[in-house]
Amino acid sequence: MTVEFWFLIGAALVFWIQAGFAMVETGFTRAKNAGNIIMKNLMDFCIGTVVFSLLGYTLMMGENCLAGLIGMPNMDMWTHFKDFIASPADGFTGASTFVFNLIFCATTATIVSGAMAERTKFSSYCIYSAVISLFIYPIEAHWIWGGGWLSALGFHDYAGSCAIHMVGGIAALIGAIMLGARTGKYERDLEGKVIKVNAIPGHSIPLGALGVFILWLGWYGFNGAAATSASELASIFLTTTIAPSVATVTTMIYTWVKNKKPDVSMCLNASLAGLVAVTAGCDAFDALGATVVGLVSGVLVVVIVEVLDLKLHIDDPVGAVPVHMANGIWGTLAVGLLATPSAPAGLSGLFYTGSFRQFGLQLLGVVTVGAWAAAMMLLTFYIIKKTHGLRCTVEEELVGLDKSEHGLPSAYADFAPAISGTFSFGGAEAPAVTGDTPMAEAVPVTKEAVPVSVTVKKEPAAGVKMTKLEIVCKESRFEALKNALMELGVTGMTVSHVMGCGMQKGTPEYYRGVPIEVNLLPKVQVDVVVSKIPVSAVIEAAKKALYTGHIGDGKIFVYDVENVVKVRTGEEGYDALQDVE
Repeated sequence: MTVEFWFLIGAALVFWIQAGFAMVETGFTRAKNAGNIIMKNLMDFCIGTVVFSLLGYTLMMGENCLAGLIGMPNMDMWTHFKDFIASPADGFTGASTFVFNLIFCATTATIVSGAMAERTKFSSYCIYSAVISLFIYPIEAHWIWGGGWLSALGFHDYAGSCAIHMVGGIAALIGAIMLGARTGKYERDLEGKVIKVNAIPGHSIPLGALGVFILWLGWYGFNGAAATSASELASIFLTTTIAPSVATVTTMIYTWVKNKKPDVSMCLNASLAGLVAVTAGCDAFDALGATVVGLVSGVLVVVIVEVLDLKLHIDDPVGAVPVHMANGIWGTLAVGLLATPSAPAGLSGLFYTGSFRQFGLQLLGVVTVGAWAAAMMLLTFYIIKKTHGLRCTVEEELVGLDKSEHGLPSAYADFAPAISGTFSFGGAEAPAVTGDTPMAEAVPVTKEAVPVSVTVKKEPAAGVKMTKLEIVCKESRFEALKNALMELGVTGMTVSHVMGCGMQKGTPEYYRGVPIEVNLLPKVQVDVVVSKIPVSAVIEAAKKALYTGHIGDGKIFVYDVENVVKVRTGEEGYDALQDVE
């Protein structure tokens, strides 16, 4: 009872992994697709539950047939429920086994969501999710955990580096290839050759980080749920902690040296890569073995991300293929190299004992399971693509799948930036000048020759000149600018929240190894129209309020205004600018 209780608690922790995947994928993609990502992760589990309960579970855990290739389908859960939930003399109840394996199945399915994010038809994704949970995952999982032919030979995959992560990663790779890249990701010449790779940063690194922490917590259940003793559980927790930690530190150092700055998103991927790789042998490695697994994972994840994106031009927005496929393969093979007889599993790895046997079995498992997954996923995606269609239209992709697929204007409808709450900081005091860029370059002034067009009812008063100033500045200096303009006598202004380019020449930044050429940053645009107040006075006041000595302090555009009409009174020209009744 005690062991089975922990088994079910572990299953609950693994279910929590679904939330982690949802957050990682949402954070690493654009805000206009956040609702679609959440919906896909939700439906992976819900659709998976339906089809796994009808057929998938018995294909996986049913009595061996066809020489251990599949389990014998049955309806015991539906027709003999009392026996299904009864506690056997040895092992777990059928109900416990069903729930645990169902959640593992859903994890396999949801890996694909991130690699195919932002351009997949939702209905097509639902079809894929049903197919992989119905028979693709259950059959290969039977080989490994259901008493099938691989487990009979001695193949070892304790918690799923091969059965779950490699299979999900292979499905993700095939799906991403058949789907094609997101619009604008790669620029091609007339012959179709890629000439430029564009970075498409995710909209929320904090969400991605939250997802990684959730996943890491859930992974203690993922790897540890099947432990049958305190010693085995403690050993698994130890290796499940060391490998991702070492992988993350390795990636931090690697990207720091390579790109001159540690890459946040890569480090988040590295944590997951280390977790994936240690999963197969979490009960077979010692502390040194887990460290080696993490070291390799930390380098491997970065190399595969960049090879896929920069060399092969396969668009994987969240790094599902390098994290799950590449590290799933590495972790499975690592059992044959780094397993030690002193660990709970008692296996003999090549580096500890000199025996090639376990490595040969691990290699056989990778090849056969990989071939099954690749063949079935190629067939599945090909049929979907040719019959129902796999990809949404360009128009739907550009507007965002939240709106086009789900009728959701925004997943963040109530979180639009509010100017009153966003710009109430910065103070009116003169800014500290910390840079050496001249004011003329830091806050350039541009005189626009084209006058602002308005509807004119009659000629404005002769000799009255009106000028519009459009000032774009940093959010932090808005309060100072506002106060400076009011001190001059400017009583009316229009304030807008805009996005502007904030990249300094000569200092390229990188996102997942790809240079970011244009970095859009939040800015404030203030529009004022003056007549009596000298334009030069407004410009000098704005410069003084905004100047810190750095490129990007702001820009000022000056326009001639033909006329101004106050709608309420019908007053025009100079009179329309006055606020006095």
